[in-house]
Amino acid sequence: MNRTGRALALGCLLLLQPLLVEAGGNSLLIPAMGRCTLNTQPQDLAQALAACQKASDEGDSQAQYELGEFYYDGKNTPRDLNKALSYFEKASLQGHAQAQFKLGTMFFHGEGVPANNIQAYIVLKMAAVNGAEDALDTADEVAEKMPREELEIATQVLGQIFRKYLMELQSADGRTPFSPLP
Repeated sequence: MNRTGRALALGCLLLLQPLLVEAGGNSLLIPAMGRCTLNTQPQDLAQALAACQKASDEGDSQAQYELGEFYYDGKNTPRDLNKALSYFEKASLQGHAQAQFKLGTMFFHGEGVPANNIQAYIVLKMAAVNGAEDALDTADEVAEKMPREELEIATQVLGQIFRKYLMELQSADGRTPFSPLP
């Protein structure tokens, strides 16, 4: 997709964002709840890690993302792609854009999982909808490496996801997703 097409597609999706947020309980655009930081002095790392783990266990998508980054980077701990993948998946399921972007790139490059371009493309497109700036470019890079059949499958799955999501919005308050805001 060319830059103008990407901007138009993303612009259309962003126009829906106020409606999506107002509908509440949505499964694609959910803001991160809190903050934890693992960028601490070595002597404070165990305490910071415990706090982030607690926040993650309570469902904090930002904490899950931070833990994913911690294990992915492996700067202050041995690199553990299985743990990173697990935390990125948890945060991604809550709509965390950066976690979705990281998860999509892991699927694309086969880091910690077998490479899967269909899955990478889908997750990267969702990351773009949620605000990950580089996700559309990376999704385009994935699409260039996909046979036409795989791209068609990924596009069909995305269409089903968005149709289901729009139906949820429509039934949430009896309005269509395109109705004017009150």
